[in-house]
Amino acid sequence: MAAHWVQATSREKLEKNGRAVVRLDGKQIALFLTDAGIFACNNRCPHEGYPLREGSLDDQCRLTCNWHNWKFDLKTGENAYGLGERLRVYPVELRGDEIWLDIADPPFEQRRAELMGNLHESFVDNDYERMAREIARLRLLGADPVDAVRAAIDWSWDRFEFGWTHAFAGAADWLALYDRRQGDAESQLVCLVEIVGHLADDILREPTYPYSDAETAWDERAFLAAVDAEDENVAIACLNGALSAGLGWPALERAFATAALSHYNGFGHSIIYVTKAARLIERLGNSVMAPLLRSLVREFIYTTREEYLPEFRSYETALAQWGKGGNGKRLDGGDLAGLNAAKGMALLSLHGSEPPAGLYEAVLGASAHALLHFDLGVMNRTDGPIADNASWLDVTHGITFSNAVRIACTKYPELWPQGLLQVALQSGRNAGFLDPSVEAEDWAVCDSEHFFASAVYGLFDHAREAFIVSVHLLKTTLAAHEEIVSGAAGAQEVLVLAGLNRFLHSPLKRKHARRVAHQAMQFVALDG
Repeated sequence: MAAHWVQATSREKLEKNGRAVVRLDGKQIALFLTDAGIFACNNRCPHEGYPLREGSLDDQCRLTCNWHNWKFDLKTGENAYGLGERLRVYPVELRGDEIWLDIADPPFEQRRAELMGNLHESFVDNDYERMAREIARLRLLGADPVDAVRAAIDWSWDRFEFGWTHAFAGAADWLALYDRRQGDAESQLVCLVEIVGHLADDILREPTYPYSDAETAWDERAFLAAVDAEDENVAIACLNGALSAGLGWPALERAFATAALSHYNGFGHSIIYVTKAARLIERLGNSVMAPLLRSLVREFIYTTREEYLPEFRSYETALAQWGKGGNGKRLDGGDLAGLNAAKGMALLSLHGSEPPAGLYEAVLGASAHALLHFDLGVMNRTDGPIADNASWLDVTHGITFSNAVRIACTKYPELWPQGLLQVALQSGRNAGFLDPSVEAEDWAVCDSEHFFASAVYGLFDHAREAFIVSVHLLKTTLAAHEEIVSGAAGAQEVLVLAGLNRFLHSPLKRKHARRVAHQAMQFVALDG
């Protein structure tokens, strides 16, 4: 790179205190006179900005920031702590009595590569605050800060033992907020750090879990059969063949949506993940398609197929009977509210021949009813059985699940029976955790536009330490908003708003020390 030498100060002035600070071309640079010569570095510690002119310097030219005891080699800028930001140092020349510094910046690509390397260090170290600093530096450089998300996907996708988590799903929603916050750099940084931080947290200390490199020609039926048989290697080989053939997401989406709804997969997480994968690929480009889809296939393979549980086995019967009944009365929006899984699915199946939009409004209403009436006592109990463990996150899931089902089934109408029945199953699962004393009027929202503006604003400073909580705040809020502005909520809009309002303004217990102890003792006692 071309040098850019500038006069900084004189040796005579530097000798007065042995150190000085100069400002050159917008840079604040500290100079130190030592027995080994004159050295120059950025005055602000790269950790949290403490002025290094006030630091301690030993005879090995090691400069200590006295605020947090970070130590730097003044000759090289190396950080003695290893995983930590380097200190920028500047070449020095003494020309007579005048001190000159080369303050030329490295070429853009070199600086970008260094910053991405620094970001990776912070990612591995799960250092949330440093991630924020490194992404902010990328933006200041003029690079695309969203590249931090692309890189984080590349660093994480094969370190999820069982495939996708909420970290990827949340990334799609944070990026949607990022794009809506053009001109608000601080809020945009929140979005990116929440994505990268969640991914780093989810794979912390996890090894790499390899995927098969085998390839077979893409065949949708073979792919679906492999997923159904829980044969990861065959399913991945099909996907690898599709990727090698240059097939894009539009050619694969139907297969992934079908696989996600072929079972009541993980309480509906699989279809949520499919809709989020579509948005991530659209937003970030095809470079993220292979890692995201491979990880998603693994999620399909390992997720629990909930319809095999005794209380949900009526799902297969309801699906087989879909649209074969009818009682002459259209399904009303509130007819499913509060019904258990078996009764809800049976009633929905009887009305299966009705237009999907009306049926969807009914199942969304049942999900909103569960959200509004969730019994906080269930969440706070310490003496209940494991089967009764439920929290806000379980019932909020019904809204995001409904949203994903509508999106997928609108594209692929043949999937409506599975999607609608599974949403009814989800709300029915929560029917035993309801508090009928909760009144919708107490949580009514008068101005939905103002309500959502306030709710979204709160996401940028959510104050939730656990990513699993903040991502549910995010996903539920945006899913509810999408169902209302799309018109899909219909007459259930009031209930959706009231349920979301109660969730956002109610306590959420996450750690259950006594409940865990109680249930552990009960469980081990059964084994003698």
